[in-house]
Amino acid sequence: MTKEEHKQHDKETEKSIKEIVEKHGWYIALFQSTAYLPSFAYTIGLWETFGHPEIISLGLKTETLGAILNIAGDKVKSGDIIQTSHDYDDFFKKGRTQFISVHGENLKDYFGYGLWYNDHETFPALQLVWTDRSDRFPWDADFEEEFVYKQPLLDRNVDFKFREAKNLATFTTRQWLELRKPILRVVHDIDGDWQFLTGDQMPEDIKIVALEQLILRDRTLNEVFSLDYGEAAERKSIGAQWTRSKIEEE
Repeated sequence: MTKEEHKQHDKETEKSIKEIVEKHGWYIALFQSTAYLPSFAYTIGLWETFGHPEIISLGLKTETLGAILNIAGDKVKSGDIIQTSHDYDDFFKKGRTQFISVHGENLKDYFGYGLWYNDHETFPALQLVWTDRSDRFPWDADFEEEFVYKQPLLDRNVDFKFREAKNLATFTTRQWLELRKPILRVVHDIDGDWQFLTGDQMPEDIKIVALEQLILRDRTLNEVFSLDYGEAAERKSIGAQWTRSKIEEE
């Protein structure tokens, strides 16, 4: 898709969002999963129409996400105020749900169209959290491991947003490690490896460090936690905007 086609696509989506919110009170934005990132969906319009926090959920089929968010929307429309730390049993035939408050620093990572709709002003949001096949929540002991990364909890972990373990071995450079030069390029290889590069390295300069080590020194690296397999991002300096690209296109 060209840049012009992308802009036109955005305009058509924005027009649709406004029309549906005006007609029904809320819109549901749906995003399919990738090989690396989980699916997610969120509401747009609950805050403007009803003064109620927007709602997001992750990790299920988009059809299911759309259905449960519409149930939540109907509750809000009927006058209910969805509570945190409360068990709900009317979203699924089996299994409970709870809601947690989305941390403000996580809004920009997921609520792109929602921020656009609200003129880029922050708004409250809740995350609908579902249980595993044994009806356990992610914060319960023995929650099924296969679901952990499908449902990141958005009320926490703002200091370390990556899906991988903090001690994951990653590639960086001698220049970063010894000379404290900034990371200007990040690569998420197709095989899952992460590279955090200063841009002036030679093959002999490559070093291996724990992922957390990089984030502790530069929290702005969290901005590229969502790089998919086979994607890269570059910037001119710490704090500058990242430009993303596909590795295959380079």
